[in-house]
Amino acid sequence: MGQLNRNLHGHSPKNQLAPQSESAGAWLTTGDDPYFDLSLKGLRPGWNMFEVQLESDSRSEISAKLYFDYGDDFNEANSEDIVIKPGVLSKRVVNIGRNLKALRFDPTDKELSFRLNVLNFNFLLPYFAKNLISKKIQSSGLICKNDMAIDYQAYKECYSPHKVAVEYNDWIEHKEKPFTSNVQAMLDDMDTFPIRPKISIVMPTYNTDEKYLRLCIDSVLNQNYTNLELCVADDNSPDQRVREILTEYAKLDPRVKIIFRKENGHISKATNSALNIATGDYVALLDHDDELPPHALYMIAKAINENPVANIIYSDEDKIDEMGNRFGAHFKSDWNPDLLYSQNYISHLGVYKKDIIDAIGGFRVGVEGSQDYDLLLRALKHCDSKGIVHIPHVLYHWRAIAGSTALAAGEKSYTTEAGIKALQDHFVDEQGVTIEAGLLDNTYKVNWPIPEQKPLVSLIIPTYNGYEITKQAIDSILEKTTYDNYEILLVDNNSNCPTALAYFEEVDQHPKVTVLRYPFPFNYSAINNFAAKQAKGSVIGLINNDVEVISPNWLSELVSHALRPDVGCVGAKLYFPNDTVQHAGVILGLGGVAGHGHKHYKRKDYGYFGRLTVVQNYSAVTAAVLLVRKEVFEEVSGLNEKSLAVAFNDVDFCLKVLSAGYRNVWTPYAELYHYESISRGIEDNPEKVARFNSEVDYMKSTWADLMKQDHYYSVNLAQNKDDFSLGA
Repeated sequence: MGQLNRNLHGHSPKNQLAPQSESAGAWLTTGDDPYFDLSLKGLRPGWNMFEVQLESDSRSEISAKLYFDYGDDFNEANSEDIVIKPGVLSKRVVNIGRNLKALRFDPTDKELSFRLNVLNFNFLLPYFAKNLISKKIQSSGLICKNDMAIDYQAYKECYSPHKVAVEYNDWIEHKEKPFTSNVQAMLDDMDTFPIRPKISIVMPTYNTDEKYLRLCIDSVLNQNYTNLELCVADDNSPDQRVREILTEYAKLDPRVKIIFRKENGHISKATNSALNIATGDYVALLDHDDELPPHALYMIAKAINENPVANIIYSDEDKIDEMGNRFGAHFKSDWNPDLLYSQNYISHLGVYKKDIIDAIGGFRVGVEGSQDYDLLLRALKHCDSKGIVHIPHVLYHWRAIAGSTALAAGEKSYTTEAGIKALQDHFVDEQGVTIEAGLLDNTYKVNWPIPEQKPLVSLIIPTYNGYEITKQAIDSILEKTTYDNYEILLVDNNSNCPTALAYFEEVDQHPKVTVLRYPFPFNYSAINNFAAKQAKGSVIGLINNDVEVISPNWLSELVSHALRPDVGCVGAKLYFPNDTVQHAGVILGLGGVAGHGHKHYKRKDYGYFGRLTVVQNYSAVTAAVLLVRKEVFEEVSGLNEKSLAVAFNDVDFCLKVLSAGYRNVWTPYAELYHYESISRGIEDNPEKVARFNSEVDYMKSTWADLMKQDHYYSVNLAQNKDDFSLGA
């Protein structure tokens, strides 16, 4: 492609960029941190359209960045992610402050040969900037609040490099189509099913657009699995065309059953009318403008045959626009009760055993807006976790049009209030449990009670020297923590720094602090087990010496979960010093053994479908900040001193707790900084490398089955990246 007829903004190479002499404007990066300094000449403060185009032999999208220096040097807090597709002009709305001191452009973080064709800033009037931001938010299925500060943050989320590792269309083409296009294989498989359940698709309609109604009904009638019925209840639509279309389909196919309500009763009553004519073994819920892919019910029937005790079945889903374009795929966790209490992640496609629907009386009037969520919560009381089945395939296309919750949760503001009521009723028999709105629309926070007689918490902090960081950690706990019934067990492991030793003597005088001596070679597991035996508390906290408290309620939040009888380990949200995420739950198999999900996301980022903002279950959490009841700690014999002296002992411990029948919980409401292994150093000699490799081997051999697929992650997401991006 030839150079576009645009001027290049003033730029000069400053780091890891070598010019390629054979072509003007061509560069070769020589490391993972190349950047240009950009001229401030001609820039106007305010809203600007940044444009960039480069050519490269790479076909993959490139993650670039703009950095703005306002007097405190270049940092992540003042940066903009730029997604570049080679050969295509990329545009970003950016806001330039009046006190800008310097500007920098990082074209990539990889070794790359490229030609820079366009690099430009064009001033935008606020009106045009607002329109561009709003359009991008709406087309991405995010929430538009009509507040420029909030909307700009959401706009920036659309361009996060964590979202673009694999294009969804490419994933559909290379991962989904090879399976879904082989219809004959599905038909052959169905011939072997010993169980052929009848599935009733129930659907309320009201003034549905003809185009979408026909697409919806056709998607049901074109299913590869044919033992179905479509039960439609029209909620007294004023548009007579809806009645005509439904009548037409009922005449064409006997599987279409229609009831016309004489009065409008809203969605719960209308869906119950559809349920009244359903005769299937299972009930699938479908909205009147959404679509099912042809293999959807085949996958449901297959899941029932593989899990005859299935009571509730749910699948992955995506969104579909007016033109039929698919986007916004949600690849879900397997059964994750604490995530469900935080948001209705199960959503579509939801399929229920008809007997359970009948037992709970169908949909409940009074929770419209979250009626599916309420139905699910009530159904849970009639089945155990073995009867809840997740199918990791996209079996539902959710129509994203104006007024739909698929497009913007904020367009139906009553849904959050309805969800709170559904949860309050679900927990009505749980004394002391309260519900409040979460950090995002349609998310919730369940507050678990702490007894009036608060349990003693023993916070175990191992250290070797590290005067400054250890003092910072302990001071922050003592000065900021609102939960008052705790003790700190500071475990000195052969410190020899006079300053540190003097501090240990001093802090030992504090009524909440006890200094213990562990005069043996470093073994993280043994140190914590040693201290746990001397802990007076009924709750143990494993705490690194390089953390710093942010939220004063951190310990109360963690304790409230640790006291729940079905919960084992509880972890916190931890940040690097630059306010990017260090820990937000551990994902098995990530990077080989286990890794931290959402690592390096910005502090205010929502994460994958809001998962950085909600309480949920993970297979493991880091022991940098981990709470667990002492009885559970002892039940699984603490940490593994023999095979995991340094690495992965926290993951192994969490998996032992998980295998003992408890759930592990991560909460974003307990926030701390984590300076990550400042005092211990790195694996920098052959002995340490050999020890680390043996610990890797132990984890892979001991937990091989769990590491094949983390149930709180997804087989469709990447195993070699920590950002919840699509798997290649």
